[in-house]
Parts: sequence; structure tokens; C-alpha cells
Amino acid sequence: MKNIHYFGIRHHGVGSSKRLLSALDRLQPKKVLIEGASDCTDLLPLLAHADMRPPVALLAYASELPECHFYYPFAKFSPEYQAVLWAVKHGAEVVFIDLPVAVNLAIEIEKLEQLKAQANADELAETDGGVVGDKADEPNKPSEKSGGSDNEFHNQSNNETNDEPSDETLSQLRFDPIGVVGRLAGYHDGESFWNDVIEQSTDDDVAVFGAVHQMMRALRQKVLDEKALDEKTGVPDDEHENWREAFMRQEIRRHSKDLGDGDCVAVVCGAWHIPALSPQFALTDDGKVLEYTVKSDTALLKSLPKKLAPSKLKTTWIPYTMPRLASFGYGAGVDAPMWYQHLWENSTNVHENWLTHIANALRERGQVISTASVIEATRLAMSLAVVRGRRVVGFEELTEAVVACLCFGESLVWEQIADEVLLGKAVGSVPSELPLAPLLEDLERLQKQTKLKPEAIPKEIDVDLRSEIGLKKSHLLHRLAILGVNWGEQRHTGSSRGTFRERWEICWEPEFSVALVENLVYGTTIFEASANRLMEVINQTDELDVLVGQVQTALQAGLDKSAMAGIKRLADKATHTDNVLSLLKSLSPLIHLERYGTARKVSLDKVGELVYELTVKASVGLPYAIKNINDDEASDYHRHVLEVHTALKLTQNDDLGEVWWQSLGEVVSGIQNGSVDNGHFQVVGLACRLLYENDELSDEVLGLILQKTLSPSLGANQSARFFEGFFLGATEQLLYNKPLLNALENWILSLDEEDFTQYLPLFRRVFSGLDSTEKKRLLDVIFGAGGADDAFVYHDELGGLWEAQLANLVGILG
Repeated sequence: MKNIHYFGIRHHGVGSSKRLLSALDRLQPKKVLIEGASDCTDLLPLLAHADMRPPVALLAYASELPECHFYYPFAKFSPEYQAVLWAVKHGAEVVFIDLPVAVNLAIEIEKLEQLKAQANADELAETDGGVVGDKADEPNKPSEKSGGSDNEFHNQSNNETNDEPSDETLSQLRFDPIGVVGRLAGYHDGESFWNDVIEQSTDDDVAVFGAVHQMMRALRQKVLDEKALDEKTGVPDDEHENWREAFMRQEIRRHSKDLGDGDCVAVVCGAWHIPALSPQFALTDDGKVLEYTVKSDTALLKSLPKKLAPSKLKTTWIPYTMPRLASFGYGAGVDAPMWYQHLWENSTNVHENWLTHIANALRERGQVISTASVIEATRLAMSLAVVRGRRVVGFEELTEAVVACLCFGESLVWEQIADEVLLGKAVGSVPSELPLAPLLEDLERLQKQTKLKPEAIPKEIDVDLRSEIGLKKSHLLHRLAILGVNWGEQRHTGSSRGTFRERWEICWEPEFSVALVENLVYGTTIFEASANRLMEVINQTDELDVLVGQVQTALQAGLDKSAMAGIKRLADKATHTDNVLSLLKSLSPLIHLERYGTARKVSLDKVGELVYELTVKASVGLPYAIKNINDDEASDYHRHVLEVHTALKLTQNDDLGEVWWQSLGEVVSGIQNGSVDNGHFQVVGLACRLLYENDELSDEVLGLILQKTLSPSLGANQSARFFEGFFLGATEQLLYNKPLLNALENWILSLDEEDFTQYLPLFRRVFSGLDSTEKKRLLDVIFGAGGADDAFVYHDELGGLWEAQLANLVGILG
């Protein structure tokens, strides 16, 4: 097999890409074999399409179970991407040689079914009174989003289990081999070691591949010798890796059979797999070289599960983003994708250009960064590299120099721009003629129809619901939000725009494509999927206020059937609830919902009936519900009673108004009758104010109530609760209501020093509703400034208190 050349690379490694291209130029192979799902080979040439702009990802999913999916990302600096471009440019055949994605999906579906069966068994055991074992040792869920799926394709330590080998070092060798070598070499971690030796090196010496292969052989040999992978450390993981490597060996044999004289094959794969693929770096077992034959590999692959039928498998290219190439949540990721992009695009003045880029980012955030500081940072980074014995100035040295010289030692300043600088916001794109998943195709159609262009930069748009295209835009954005695709974030339009306008800030993220694929289980169009998903949520919701919100969401998204189903469930739940607070929470949005229906041109006749029913139930139960509640619960009642009162004034329904006023009257009646067991005083205070504002309570009656509730005989705590309930949000009444002001002034003066100090935060909170002009007017009213009111004059008895307070202030100020 002299004509087969192996290149062990790091996925998304810049140094690997540069050396690989150099080796391919020298070898001019007839075929380029790449680690990747072999049944996706037909999609590889599309990477060289003129309209393909990395980062992009190859998406594969089970059409009947889209939550089982894999996506395989490619950046511009990824070795696999550059190998494909080289092969297409030079007319070489390029193929994937790893385990078919149809097999991987079959494995994941089987695991998912096993987990569901186990969950059902556990639930049954709990129901029957059985003892369920600790679930902490269960294996990870299969390929949920990026974790499992990316590792299948890229990560040399894929499919890790939660069980750890007894020996910590052997565990690290298995799951972080580069980290072990890096720490042995004196580096902080494997990332620093690999960056210094491979990625950040400026040469393109292909001999590095041989050294990497030797290192991987030594690592895997150590693991094998010590038998770190025994039955207790995860046979399923080892089995899957054996399947992959056996399949790749078979593919390499098949593609190397028809080579002519002078032809050669280049195999590009993760460096971890080289000892299992290349005879030159083969492992030994008990002193014997491990040999893999066609017969042994065929026998091993016979145990593979049956792969999915082609009709049940969908594959396509989708746009991707740089942040998702980062290592968190993605086993083969890199810490700083934009740093790797910078290394790929800059061959000279690498460090100077990087520091200049960071300085510009800091300047855009308002930081003052001089050219001298950039020069000093460059010198510091070079000095750090020399002190540490680094081959070249690395990412770590540059970062420390940035914090020291450009952020002036403040790491918080660096953290403010770190994500932007290191992860970036780059969004890839794919050719328009590519086949897409049904929901993605429907989205593209609707984007053209509504003239909404997906852009990575946030952009504000105004939507007029009275126009046909405006209504379609609103429906699309709301339906996508139901599916978890938050392309747009709704903003407040201001009080002058009514219900006919919406303002959105839209910003497209490539992750939304994957989120849409995950929703294929609900339907093949955005309308169908959003309706079915919302219906599912409605059927699982019991809280009235949440149900009202879901009904409103359905109406905003133009999903009338879902809205009607929500109203029906809301009515059913309301019939069986006696929770007054829940009724109050749901009433205000429900009343607004009744009015909102006219803007959406849908019939909401049943909502009016529901509003009446809930109002009656809440009104009857309110006087009893506010008894024996704590202050936090009273605050909730205060807020929602006020919301319901405000909303009910919009209905102009005399019958509802009469029921509501009767309820508030019963809340206050206890005080009028001399009883103190009439509910929490914060809610009682609010009820008094609402009745008084609407002339349901006379000045004389209010005066008597204030004398009782703000009397020292009642106790400071109860008076404070009434004070907060009555005046919170309504302190402007003190500007023109003298009896109210007198009652309040007398109560405050009656407080002793300890109580007054205790209630100062309450006073501040209540009076914060006044602006500076109103506060000045209130002081003028109190002290009779400008002769406005002779009844309010200077209090001689307070002179001594003021002198003492002034002395305290002078002492504090020094």
C-alpha cells in the first residue's frame, strides 16, 4: 500500500490545512478520501460551488424522526473543506469514507427508543410503588443537537460515557489525549500545545504529519497496553469506534484497488484514527503487530445495525455561524474560531494585525486606545513568548498582552469584546438551488413573499397590520417564535400607534435552520408546524393566565383554530378553578384580547362570555381571598386588581361594572363597620382608592376610613399597609385633595422615630411616582409657599427636630 498517503489532521485546524495543501500539491493524488459519512459523498462537490460561502454545515436527519439528526460543519480553514476544493480544482475524485450517516441515525434512533422504553418502565415502577435506580449513571442522550452529532463526525474522543476509568490518567488519555501530551510538555492544556506546535507555526513542512502520527500511536498504544477501555469504561463507545475504523479501512481498500502506476491516494482523517488505518503506525498487542484484514473487518461490520432506508434519510447543506464552531457544546470545536480565521487569512504581520483588530473593537466600544499601546502590547507578547520558550507568539501571549496594555489590566474590559472578537458573527450561505428541508423551503418562499431578507445585522422594521403584506410579516414572525425560531424580537410601538402596528427587531442566525428541522415532527409547513406545536402546548397547560397568553399568541400568528381550542380549554379550566389570583391574572389580558380581535379580523364572541364568567367568579371570591395572606401575596393581588380595574373600564359593560364595584365595596365594608378582619390592608387601601376615584365613596366616608386606618391605635404596620395600597401609583391626588393630605400628615407625625425610619423605604417607593415638578408642588402645598394656602404654615414644634437633624448632617459632612 505504498501509494496510500495518510494525513492525520485536527478538524478546523489552520496549520493542518496549510500543510495538507502543500502535501497535496506535491503528491497530486488521483483520489482524496476524507473522514465523513460515505453516503453523503454526492454533496461534496457542492462545497466548491461559486455561491457556497463557509461556514456551512452538512445536515442529515431522519425524515420521520427529525430530532435524530447530525450536522457536520465546515469553515474556510477546515482541512476537509480545503481538501475538497483542491480535489475539485485538480480533477481528483473526492469521497467520504466514514460510517454512513444512515447507520449512525439508525443507532441513534435505537438508543432513543431504548431511553423512552426505560423511562416508561421507570414511570411504571414508580406508579406500582417500585424502587427506581439512580439515573445518574445512564448514558448520555443520543445526538441531541450539536454534542453527540458533531462528535460522531469530527471528535476523536466521541461518544463519551459518564462512567470514568479507575485511573484518572488513563481516562484523560482516552478522552483528552492532546491535553495529556500538552501538560507533559509544560503547556497549560492541549489547546495551547497544539496551537504552538501545529496551528500557529508559519512553515508548511509536511514532515509534521509523521510526528503527529507517531504521537497518536504512542498515546493509543499506552491506552491499549493498560487496557483502559474495559467493560467498565464503556464498551459501546469502543464498539462504535471500531465499526468506524473498520469501515474506513474497507473503503480505503476499495478505492485503492484500481490505481494505475504512479497514481496515489490521499487519506484525510482525524489524527486519532491513524494508528488504526495506517499499517506504518499500527499498534501492537502482546508484542504482536495488530493486523486488520478484509475478513476481520467484514466480520466486525456484520454486527452493524440495519441502516435507514434512503427514503427515510434527508441530507442538505445549511448556513452555519462562526460561534457554533467554538468548542463549547461541540467536541471538535476550537476555542477561538475568529483567531483561526485570522491565521488562515494572514501570512505576514499576523500578531500586529490581530492586535490592531482588537484595538479597533475596543475603540468602537468607547475605549481610548493609542497606537503606542498597540506597539507596547506587541512587544509584551513577544517577550512573553521568549520567556515561556514558545516557538512563536501565541494566542495566550497576545490575549495577556491585550489585557495588560489595551485594557490596562482590567479583564472585564476584555470580556466585553471577547465574544465578538473570538467567536465573531460571520454567517455562511449556500446556493439557492440546493434542496432544503420542507420547513426551510417554506421559509424561503415566505421570506420572498413578505420581502423579509435574512440578515445577520439587527434591523428594526415597522409592520402595519392593516396592509396585507404587513399582516403576513407579523404572522410569519409570530409563527417562527412559536417554533423557537426568534428571528424577530417585538418592541414597544408607543401609546400612539394603537393595535394596528408592530415594531420588530430582526436578526437571522443560522442556528434557526437547525431549529426548523427539529420542528418537522409538527408539520412540513410553517403554518402547520406552528399550529400543531402551539396546540400541543395549549393541551398541556392548566394555568389560566398562561392559557390566555397562548390564545393571544395564536391570534397574533393567525392560527385561529389554535386560538379557538385555547379559548375552549380556558373556559373548561375556569369552570373548575376557585383560585381568585389566577382568575385576576387571566382577566386583564382576556379583556384586552376581546378588543384585540377587531384588529385581527377574527370572531371572538365566546371571549365576551368568558370575561363575564371570570369577572363574576373573581368578584365574588375577592373579599374572602385577601384574608390571611402575607405581604408578598398582597402585592400580587394589589397589582392584578389594579390591572383588572383598568381593563374593565375599557369594556363599558354596566353589568360587569356593577359586579366589580359591589366586590370592592365588600372589601371596604369591614372597616366602615369597625371590623379589622376584612382582609389584607394593602388590598383594602387600593379598594378604597378605586371606589373614591370613581365617586363610589364620598369625601365624608373616606375621611372616616382614613381616621381609622391611619390611627396610632391600629398599629404602625397595618397603617403602613393601607398607606401603600391607597397611595402607591396615586400620590398626585395629594396635590389637590386637602383632607387626604391632612390625614396623611397627621399619621406621619404620629409615628415614633423607630417606625418612621422603618417606613422610609416605603415612603420613597410610594412617592417615586411623582416627577421633580410634582414633588416641588407638593412641598409648596405643604409649606404654603407663595401664599397658595394659609392653612399650611411653618410648624414651630418641628424647629428643634430640624436643628438636631442639621447638626447631624454637619457632623456627617465634616
